[in-house]
Amino acid sequence: MKAIICTKYGDPLDVLQMQEVEKPTPAANRVLVKVHATSVNPVDLAPVKGAFLARLLGTGLLKPKQKITGTDIAGRVEAVGKDVKLFKPGDEVFGASPAGFAEYTCAREDLLVLKPAQVTFQEAAAVPVAALTALQGLRKGQIQHGQSVLIHSASGGVGTFAVQIARSFGAEVTAVCSTMNLDSARSMGAEHVIDYSREDFTKNGRKYDLIFAVNGYHSMPGYRNSLNPKGMCIVAGGSLAQISQALLLGPLISKAEGRKIGFMGIATLNQKDLFFLKELLETGKVKPAIDKNYPFSGTAEAVQYLMEGHARGKVVITVAS
Repeated sequence: MKAIICTKYGDPLDVLQMQEVEKPTPAANRVLVKVHATSVNPVDLAPVKGAFLARLLGTGLLKPKQKITGTDIAGRVEAVGKDVKLFKPGDEVFGASPAGFAEYTCAREDLLVLKPAQVTFQEAAAVPVAALTALQGLRKGQIQHGQSVLIHSASGGVGTFAVQIARSFGAEVTAVCSTMNLDSARSMGAEHVIDYSREDFTKNGRKYDLIFAVNGYHSMPGYRNSLNPKGMCIVAGGSLAQISQALLLGPLISKAEGRKIGFMGIATLNQKDLFFLKELLETGKVKPAIDKNYPFSGTAEAVQYLMEGHARGKVVITVAS
């Protein structure tokens, strides 16, 4: 089978190569999936560009430990291990696997769910990591019906899901994004939009019950000043300075007053939340926003595009027609 291999750190166009590798065989609790589509997430960039912190956290000090990267997958079950109960060959599924940039991958049974019939493989592949991050971030912020919720960076992969999921909870959503993405944010259900190039929401005097800062750049005091007296801000990603502030200043701010600031960390891949997202897809409450769809041969270009930081929604790769 063909897979995208990375044996050294560097520019995606230089280090990601398509090669023939051995087709995997599913272990007892694994499902062999013929991958029809996958998508790119920031977490998939670490084993490619080799950021120092990522190397320390386990991607490999001198070269990538995992030669095949990619996490999100959607495809058709090819074979199952002897202990698998939920799936059978022929089932269309989506979920997560540690080696998604390949024609076939072995996924854990408990990290897959059946794909809704009306959802394409490309749409399903856009969901897992980004939508789980949005869902779990909003839950950590204790989202409730009727709350005023602001999504900072509402036009990226996580942000587009966050707007729709917050609306599904019955929240009044304000989306912060660039001028070109204002109409898109409205179409996803945002009642209010703020063009960050023209207005700083931390200085306009408006207050929110929950701020979900996806790759944000404001200071923690800035976020705090935009919260209602018992409001909460959840920081998900961002620069090293942003993350450090959230980890160090967040607990101090939370301890000193009613408003709270927390850092989300990495989303937890689990089947229960994937089932929840599957229901949102089936009912039409969530529709993945896909910016670009690359062929499998263009995986390096897809990773490069996401790395440049201008993706409007998800970057998807079609592996099989």
